[in-house]
Amino acid sequence: MSGKTVNSAILLLIIGNALALISDVFIKLLEPGAPIFQFAFVRCVISVLLLLPLASKLDRDNLFAGFKIHIVRAHVHLVGLLCMVIALAHLPLATANAVFYAAPLLVMVLSAVFFSEKLTPLSVTAVFSGFAGIIVILRPIEFNWAAIAALGSAFTLAISAVMVRRLPKEQSTTHKLFLNYLLILPAAGALAWWEGAAWSTEILLSALGSAVFILGYNMTVLLAYHQVDANQVTSAEYTGLIWAVAIGWVFFAEVPDIWFLVGSLMIVVPLLLIGLQHGRRKQPARGFNGATEQVSV
Repeated sequence: MSGKTVNSAILLLIIGNALALISDVFIKLLEPGAPIFQFAFVRCVISVLLLLPLASKLDRDNLFAGFKIHIVRAHVHLVGLLCMVIALAHLPLATANAVFYAAPLLVMVLSAVFFSEKLTPLSVTAVFSGFAGIIVILRPIEFNWAAIAALGSAFTLAISAVMVRRLPKEQSTTHKLFLNYLLILPAAGALAWWEGAAWSTEILLSALGSAVFILGYNMTVLLAYHQVDANQVTSAEYTGLIWAVAIGWVFFAEVPDIWFLVGSLMIVVPLLLIGLQHGRRKQPARGFNGATEQVSV
């Protein structure tokens, strides 16, 4: 699975999205009331340590180039991670992940606002259909803090993806990942200290599992998009929702209802059509995928 052919790249993305869902499972298995600031801090420390063997990929002479953008993006990531923990703790796995798919829609909106990119009629349709789909999934009677946290996580993912364009283009993705986690540590550590919870083995194990699998996801994305055009394989990213339904059903007895199915189709189908449209034009698909060097939380 080198990612050098379309089929191998698709397989890598399918496996990668499964790894991302396993990372979510480690978060979801946290005990109710678990110290989320401590979890975020420990997971970021572990992520930095896991990236150290790849230090040769860092531009040490310009380690902190683009520092202002990096530090803002890192703290946006921290907010997104905390929102994700809250969402996964209180929402069904599939529901939370369906809401996270608001991110590509928000990327389109933010790109139009801040980079003056023109939205096609299909893009506008995708935005309205996607947000309507989120309302269908959550429904007003179920709109609570967990739902707001899921939307907050999607919003931070979108901001992070858009901000990549302001980072130095010569920096490798490993460099960006490393700085992202490194610059989070002071704020995350301060929040964990303020939280004042006793250090827990459960938190350590959950953070370790979550960090390992989400980095595994990021690495499969890098391999998949390194040799193959994004528009050829990006639709495989949406298998994450299938994994979410399957894992939620098998391990958490979370059976999706008709509202979830309809809402998910309203979100995903327009995004798939956009990918196909870009594919026919033989140009990279703009959106929320590995081609934009996203950092999943």
